[in-house]
Amino acid sequence: MADKFQNFINGQWKDAKGGQTFENRNPANWDDLVGTFPKSTAEDVNEAVAAAKAAYEGWRLTPAPKRGDIMRKVGDLMVARKEEIAREMTREMGKVLAETRGDVQEGIDTAYYASSEGRRLFSHTVPSELENKFAMAIRVPIGVAGIVTPWNFPMAIPTWKIFPALLCGNCVVFKPASDTPKTATMLVQILQEAGVPSGVVNLVHGGGGTVGMGIVEHKDINLISFTGSSAVGKTIASSCGKTLKPVSLELGGKNAQIVMDDANLDLALDGVLWGAFGTTGQRCTATSRLILHEKIHDKFVDMLVKRTEKLRLGNGLEPNVDVGPCVNEGQLNTDHEYVQIGKSEGAKLLCGGERATEGELKKGWFYKPTIFTGVKQGMRIEQEEIFGPVLSVIKVKDLDEAITVLNGTVYGLSSSLYTKNVNDSFRAIRDIKAGITYINAPTIGAEAHLPFGGVKETGNGHREGGWPVYEFFSELKTVYIDYSDKLQRAQIDNY
Repeated sequence: MADKFQNFINGQWKDAKGGQTFENRNPANWDDLVGTFPKSTAEDVNEAVAAAKAAYEGWRLTPAPKRGDIMRKVGDLMVARKEEIAREMTREMGKVLAETRGDVQEGIDTAYYASSEGRRLFSHTVPSELENKFAMAIRVPIGVAGIVTPWNFPMAIPTWKIFPALLCGNCVVFKPASDTPKTATMLVQILQEAGVPSGVVNLVHGGGGTVGMGIVEHKDINLISFTGSSAVGKTIASSCGKTLKPVSLELGGKNAQIVMDDANLDLALDGVLWGAFGTTGQRCTATSRLILHEKIHDKFVDMLVKRTEKLRLGNGLEPNVDVGPCVNEGQLNTDHEYVQIGKSEGAKLLCGGERATEGELKKGWFYKPTIFTGVKQGMRIEQEEIFGPVLSVIKVKDLDEAITVLNGTVYGLSSSLYTKNVNDSFRAIRDIKAGITYINAPTIGAEAHLPFGGVKETGNGHREGGWPVYEFFSELKTVYIDYSDKLQRAQIDNY
């Protein structure tokens, strides 16, 4: 009998009002049923939003340092349960255990960072232009935050959003991806155990069209934070624009790693293998394009194919597995469709390009790591986000051409350059159009205390992580205190 899970609304675990459920299965072994979860409706969303709205008045008045104390307890509980969370995360979404442990650690780091921000929600005091008058700007919470998150980082990304939202004094209605509802449930259980009051955090499982957009469009949701595809992000932005609701969008990527002829090729090889095939390529920061200087192109491609063909596919809970499954059958089919597109466009398939069905792999959604060479700028496999283990290799003659190719998509999330030339490094940092640039490191990887996000169709300018996210989840109030005991008129010509 599979475990049955529930929504969490106003401090209570409860079924969806309509009584419907959906299944969550292990993508490495589709016969393994992780559990059943509520398939919620607008009625459940309404109840969750009402609970959050009612809880807001008390939570916003809780001193920020005390909210930070709760975040510290959350971090402590996550440390204690790290292995358990990581194993269940691997089971429900597939990436290898070393990666899911890192996913949980990112949440731990974010919790401790948030706890310290409770004593450091800095604002500004400035001198007034008038005598006996004090002027300052302070940060205040906004209200109820709608949080909609993806499946590929089912602990890290929700914590990037929920912890700052709570620390700033907002309440939360949280819809996780339907592919990773158990990790979300474990996170909310920890928040409850740490002492978050009833109604402050509410968890509603279900589909994006009903629950996700129900949260986005709800009149009592005051701001939205969403991570997912650029197509869905545009729909959400359009909806929020109708009511001028603040929205933070972290969207797609088509990230590239440049390798120059003076680079440490062994280091660059490790970088692209990790960037392209870590998380089975299912990262917004994944290295989906490899831009190689013509002088080292053939040698590096030979090195790359030999290493790629040695990567071991399998259940991420098993030791020595390098690459897990695609998250579901639909993603596997998408990967294969793009392989056919690449072939039709004239790119040369060097390895992979098919589903892996050997032995136990046939029980899951495994796709062989795939490399195309002869890829030209403008090909669909070079332009469009695939979100799978498919790497396009492009040959260039110099750094200028490499940067032109790298910048030549609608996305601008992450970027990477391997070189020993410090001048080239700084030129790339200046000229690459991306929110993140790595020098001599892969395109993937984030640190909790630094901003994360991109430009162009990768997002709408807001950043996760670091200090900027606290600016999104709070708003400025300007305060004037006049102790002159007389009418003083600002913005009147007093000169």
